[in-house]
Amino acid sequence: MIKIGNIQLPDFPLLLAPMEDVSDPPFRRLCKLHGADLMYSEFISSEGLIRDAVKSKMKLDIFDYERPVGIQIFGGDEEAMEMSSRIVDAVQPDLVDINFGCPVKKVVCKGAGAGVLKDMDLMVRLTKAVIKGTNLPVTVKTRLGWDENSINIDEVAERLQDIGVQALTVHARTRAQMYKGHSDWSHIARVKNNPRITMPIFGNGDIDSPEKALEYKNKFGLDGMMIGRAAIGYPWIFNEIKHFFATGEHLAKPTIHDRVEAAKNHLTWAMDWKGERLGIVETRRHYTNYFKGIPNFKEFRTQMVTADDPKDVFATLDLVEEKFGNVVISDI
Repeated sequence: MIKIGNIQLPDFPLLLAPMEDVSDPPFRRLCKLHGADLMYSEFISSEGLIRDAVKSKMKLDIFDYERPVGIQIFGGDEEAMEMSSRIVDAVQPDLVDINFGCPVKKVVCKGAGAGVLKDMDLMVRLTKAVIKGTNLPVTVKTRLGWDENSINIDEVAERLQDIGVQALTVHARTRAQMYKGHSDWSHIARVKNNPRITMPIFGNGDIDSPEKALEYKNKFGLDGMMIGRAAIGYPWIFNEIKHFFATGEHLAKPTIHDRVEAAKNHLTWAMDWKGERLGIVETRRHYTNYFKGIPNFKEFRTQMVTADDPKDVFATLDLVEEKFGNVVISDI
């Protein structure tokens, strides 16, 4: 069993990555339903929490059915990080995660996210501030380093563990790579094999199939893996990987009915959480992914992303099932 503080996880847990504008409660609920073992909120600005920004506060919403769940924060100011961790502590997630990996320019320019990779002393100070502000386990998600000439994940892992971080997830790219190029998990494996490291080490980057998940599990010997982009529109990937680990065989692919049901649930849960209008608008970005690869689908997608009444969206989804219900999933 893998432990983070008092959180018990199964052997080799599958984690859902925190993704901006994706990893909200409706999406997390779908991923939990289909096998995710540990999930995280979208990343939340520490300054936004302190300012009582509405969008930041909404991201604190968690529900008992999705536990264990962590809330992820980011920022470049020690006082703000401590204060925001106190706010997070009050809503009682299962852990607090710090984002030291986001490569987006507007985050990096504020000395946050992956920007902290250039200043390890600041990373340590920010982490200490979060640990000081919460009674919850503190974990970190980061990258290999700023660029290929400054890969410092070995020292990062040791220094973070030394100050009390209880698990580390590493995206196997540098900040310079953004989300492009090859992810190199050998660096993460080296961290895991460091005899000084006792906290769980999770890998992230490019896991998009059961075959690759098993290959990386066997090859790199980590404690678990985090899945991000491959789960967008395809929450089934978690159970597919688990089944492949256990049997060496593939689960049947989700049918058109399964995809329609997931889209309906996503919309319903989004409206329940955000209200009808916002729920409709913010679910639109997911339809393309749920029905990716279906031929001659543009007309239906257009109807779903332009409809303002949920009844019209549900009616279009019913038409999708009626028209494409006999499509063999392996043909998609």
